[in-house]
Amino acid sequence: MALSFAKSTFLCNPTLYFPKNGIRGFGLLLPFSSFSTSSALPKRRQTVFSALELGGVKISKDEIVRDDPTNNIPDTIFAKLGMQLHRRSQHPLGILKNAIYDYFDTNYPDKFDKFDDLCPIVSVRQNFDEVLVPADHVSRSYNDTYYVDSQTVLRCHTSAHQAELLRNGHTHFLVTGDVYRRDSIDATHYPVFHQMEGVRVFAPNDWEGSGTDATSHAAEDLKKCLEGLARHLFGGVEMRWVDTYFPFTNPSFELEIYFQNEWMEVLGCGVTEQEILKRSGRTDNVAWAFGLGLERLAMILFDIPDIRLFWSTDERFTSQFSSGRLGLKFKPFSKYPPCYKDMSFWISDSFTENNLCEVVRGIAGDLAEEVKLIDNFTNKKGMTSHCYRIAYRSMERSLTDEEINDLQWKVREQVESKLKVVLR
Repeated sequence: MALSFAKSTFLCNPTLYFPKNGIRGFGLLLPFSSFSTSSALPKRRQTVFSALELGGVKISKDEIVRDDPTNNIPDTIFAKLGMQLHRRSQHPLGILKNAIYDYFDTNYPDKFDKFDDLCPIVSVRQNFDEVLVPADHVSRSYNDTYYVDSQTVLRCHTSAHQAELLRNGHTHFLVTGDVYRRDSIDATHYPVFHQMEGVRVFAPNDWEGSGTDATSHAAEDLKKCLEGLARHLFGGVEMRWVDTYFPFTNPSFELEIYFQNEWMEVLGCGVTEQEILKRSGRTDNVAWAFGLGLERLAMILFDIPDIRLFWSTDERFTSQFSSGRLGLKFKPFSKYPPCYKDMSFWISDSFTENNLCEVVRGIAGDLAEEVKLIDNFTNKKGMTSHCYRIAYRSMERSLTDEEINDLQWKVREQVESKLKVVLR
């Protein structure tokens, strides 16, 4: 599919996503933050490479990162495009992806087509409209999604490719890829993460004679498939199904497993809404779809305590994992202490925590371990104050007081100028 940009045109095949507490695909989590219609923040430019290859086509930085009110992609996010951690066979995410492939290859030989190199630059139509995300949904806001321009985004979920693959005749497929979301800063959230989506389409002769209707047949097959996948990854664990809601499936479910003495959500799934199939020219079919977050499962299977570690190039991390060895337990190689800095300010009406986190990430990068609201109050004049505690920590070395103070000073300057707040 061709996407047009201001300075050039390049071929870029786009992908589906579901978040749990929001909507971003079955991995469609819709964002936790509040809706914001404010335009993108100005960007603090850093030195990064000026071009990358996506889908075999070279893309220059100024096609993705622009000084334009509809563009909110910083250099730090551009630098992650094309890294494709899920395609590295000795990386925890690649090991997990291949373990899931093994399950489908064994139980559904030669059935499922696999896509793991689709371009993460997609249209608003692909990312939202074609998976029935409402026009006024919070996930469409600049506060939650990275926009290249008003009609083009970095995919928020691998679900962005579902409709196109259906139209192209694929009936059984797995889509894996990097997805992007403006989000909070803590040990389990990162603005780039990885998802896998699976889709299976049924024709009338698949359910006729089964004694059940089409929807029930698809739901039963879906649950059987995913229970087998959970056993393949986690062993003989106890499982339960929870009814939930997604805009693109009905009925919709979450699979939970009892693991390490607690119930844990593994994935979201459901029977595909008929409208999606109808628009794809499959009016006589039914289908199921599921989505899962690779980091979430890999952190549990490999005992990885901080999501930032997936991006580490430190050999003390990378050398611990081997192709095909699922569940090797990560051995921490450093326990450098965090450094905490507090910052208080009077917020404006347009303030959002996601925007604050983008400012902190833009300055501190992966040295920012957590941004946490620790106090807030409203005075008699109706002015609201927030106090945030920022934890700085390197996974690989000790940080000096001088460099932490320098980072915090720059954060304070940028927060005041970009977010239009008044420091206290």
